[in-house]
Amino acid sequence: MIARPDDVVLECRGISHAFGDNKVLNDINFTIGRGQIVALVGPSGSGKSTLLRAILGTHPANHGETLMDGEAYRCASRDRGIVYQKYSLFSFLTCLQNVAFGPKIDSTTIPFRLFQYPKWKEMRAKHIEAARALLSDVGLSKVENKYPEELSGGMRQRVAIAQALIMRPKLLLLDEPFGALDEATREELQLMLLNLYAENQKAREEGRIPPYTILIVTHELNEAIYVSDRVLGLSQYHVGGIEGATIVYDKPAPVYHPNSPKDNNDFIVQRKELLQAVFNSKYIQHHSEFVTFWDDHAKNAVSNSPT
Repeated sequence: MIARPDDVVLECRGISHAFGDNKVLNDINFTIGRGQIVALVGPSGSGKSTLLRAILGTHPANHGETLMDGEAYRCASRDRGIVYQKYSLFSFLTCLQNVAFGPKIDSTTIPFRLFQYPKWKEMRAKHIEAARALLSDVGLSKVENKYPEELSGGMRQRVAIAQALIMRPKLLLLDEPFGALDEATREELQLMLLNLYAENQKAREEGRIPPYTILIVTHELNEAIYVSDRVLGLSQYHVGGIEGATIVYDKPAPVYHPNSPKDNNDFIVQRKELLQAVFNSKYIQHHSEFVTFWDDHAKNAVSNSPT
């Protein structure tokens, strides 16, 4: 189930950015609904990293604004977590301790832990419980007491994702998180994202707020289509591209369940469209030609409504 347009977590309004005379981004506008898993793709030099840093809040754009739950911001916050391709785990802590480390630092101080030990012990038990639940969500219950050096690269990346999720960000950013992994491991982590999306669907069905809203940057088009419910294309190949890249593609992606087979026909059609609209330097169209996500969503809602 796709989030309603009025249930917006992130909004980018007129984001433009330049480095001196180098115009990178131009008039970026889009919203991300709560519970969506959105993939962002684009050719090299289109400004994906620049846009991601603006959304994170570490490097605000020159022009425009980013809003979270309707509030504008221009700095980093725990509301936005990020996981990079190169995971950063503490080698001297177990998986469980690594995941529980963020809440420990965020909610306590050294004097508190020393002089109010009973309260700290109670809080620590809750942190460990939450960390254990997240490790279960990412399929690592059996290795919670192992150290990072004892894990495969894919397992370490799952720990890093759990480490970000335990801080309960309103939006989790994944920057090429699986790029350095082998194909089999990459598929395991893609399946993990499908499981998180399934949890979102279950939460909506039960009347709860979906816990995971994710924006993943990837250069793999098949991955973008497979793990997301929506694909954004950022490109400099459009009318007015001399002023910078903008969103030239925004369409739904087929929703896969963790145990359902991939439909290659879905991949072929959408991949071909993405290659033309986003990556073809000779196909110069108005940026809005393939930006139809919310219109498509509205049409689907009408067609699926009971008569």
